[in-house]
Amino acid sequence: MLERISRQERLDLFIAWGAISLAFAIIFIRNAGRVDPVIALLFIGVSLVTVGIGFVAHEMAHKFTAMRYGYWAEFKKDNTMLLVAVALAALVGVVFAAPGATVIYANSMYGRGITRGENGKISAAGPVTNLLLCIPFAALLLYGGISSSFTGNLAALVGMMGFQVNAMIAAFNMLPVSVLDGRKVLAWNKGVFAVLIIAAFGLLLLSFYPHPL
Repeated sequence: MLERISRQERLDLFIAWGAISLAFAIIFIRNAGRVDPVIALLFIGVSLVTVGIGFVAHEMAHKFTAMRYGYWAEFKKDNTMLLVAVALAALVGVVFAAPGATVIYANSMYGRGITRGENGKISAAGPVTNLLLCIPFAALLLYGGISSSFTGNLAALVGMMGFQVNAMIAAFNMLPVSVLDGRKVLAWNKGVFAVLIIAAFGLLLLSFYPHPL
């Protein structure tokens, strides 16, 4: 599997992961109010883990679903959008999570381009992965809520951030605009689109309910 991820793609994923993680960490630190440097570093560390899992899994879901259909796919970062994401988080308190895209290359041996159905399924794979990732993070959050130990508190923090981050990534990408996944899913299957966007925004709203932190 790893041999299908080129050196350049790994570098792009690493840079985008770092930038998006920083953007989300800034948001969580802003929402927490005044925090000391140790707590700020904790937020950054947890963000690296939770955003890393959600972001990389999202893009790899696109990549390997495309490869199942016989296409080559590769993530490419967008330096401008990475800067915009960090700047918006710092200045406005909003994460615009569009660090790049998984580019799909048609296989000339088939003599055709990617079909609408294939494109829709490849696009849906990313948000579906994030929605599924909400489950283990929600379990961590619940575990932390019934434990008063440091381990429990840390589990709650990881669970809360992971749940929110994955819900945000899913909801943002399911918007039916521009080059986002939602537009391609909607063009393929309106029913699937409705289920995914309702689930994504439903979990996103749920993630802002009072939690045990």
